Amino acid sequence: MRIDHAPLLIDLAGPTLSAADRRRLAHPLVGGVVLFGRNWQSRAQLTALCAQARRLRPDLLICVDHEGGRVQRFRTDGFTALPPMRRLGELWMRDAMRAQDAATACGHVLGAELRACGVDLTLAPVLDLDWQDEAAAPAPARAVPRRGAASPGWPGTSRSGVIGDRAFHADARVVTMLAKSLMHGLLQAGMAHCGKHFPGHGFAAADSHTDVPRDRRTLAAILRDDAAPYGWLATVLQAVMPAHVIYTRVDRRPAGFSPRWLQAVLRQRLGFAGAIISDDLSMAGARSIEGRTVTPLEAVRAALDAGCDQALLSCQAAGEAGGAVIDEVIDGLARAHDGGRWQPQPGSAGRRLALLGRGAAPDWALLMRAPAYRHALERLP
Repeated sequence: MRIDHAPLLIDLAGPTLSAADRRRLAHPLVGGVVLFGRNWQSRAQLTALCAQARRLRPDLLICVDHEGGRVQRFRTDGFTALPPMRRLGELWMRDAMRAQDAATACGHVLGAELRACGVDLTLAPVLDLDWQDEAAAPAPARAVPRRGAASPGWPGTSRSGVIGDRAFHADARVVTMLAKSLMHGLLQAGMAHCGKHFPGHGFAAADSHTDVPRDRRTLAAILRDDAAPYGWLATVLQAVMPAHVIYTRVDRRPAGFSPRWLQAVLRQRLGFAGAIISDDLSMAGARSIEGRTVTPLEAVRAALDAGCDQALLSCQAAGEAGGAVIDEVIDGLARAHDGGRWQPQPGSAGRRLALLGRGAAPDWALLMRAPAYRHALERLP
């Protein structure tokens, strides 16, 4: 079987590679692995795990959701506990220049520590706006933030509980500047980045891990506010992750399954040329397409056909049954490829390879003494 692109990002069941893990990672359709807390015991163990995977597949993309705050998979055994991104937004309100410097420092520390363990890509930064819940906000903060004019009471109660303090700010311009600074720090450390969740999850109150969020605003309103950072950052973003949100006045499908959102808007209108990585297709928000519950294979096919370069499928938290799901998806996608029913997006292979870490992973002991890293630690908020 000749396959020119490996579109699947899969997870591992535990802290070491099992025989089944090795078999899956060796498959030509598997292009990467996404790590979770269950894959962590210690820094030495994590480094060994990444090295084993790299020996098996030198081109394997090793990813992790590592944003800071409550979404940080590794935070002990030497890893720096980074603040939630809202803290940088709060700092911006006092000193915008200091906030940008601190954001670059966060990116540098985050990226350098992960790269020293062999990780290529962090699924960050969050570009969602911190929309405020008008019903829950105190009277002075009832005005919902708009691009260019954050409400007097910001930050208040976030409209989206799943985003909350993961967002930098309510103002799309502030989000853009802080995200760009954080991305610069990641690049200094040789690490790729992924902006999420396109075109914006901050206005939808439901959590796509457990529900199918809906946003009833117009395309014009979304482009003016939530999607604005993607346009302003289109030339520097390396990857984008779409939201498992249905924008009912734009498309009946969630953005991650929508050619209109991914190709007509993100690629053509906003000019984004990097990789598109689906959000986790095991989430509840990814199981319903146009009112129908779909299988994991159908979700993967729909994401890839809509324009995603990589389909992320995290099933192994469920144990052996989860591993069987991954095998079914690999086999089903292979049959679709061989039967001519699925072909990768043009350029997908190159976009995946562009996300691999730059340069050899630094030695941890040397990193701890590196002047640039030490300086970044001192600049954290």
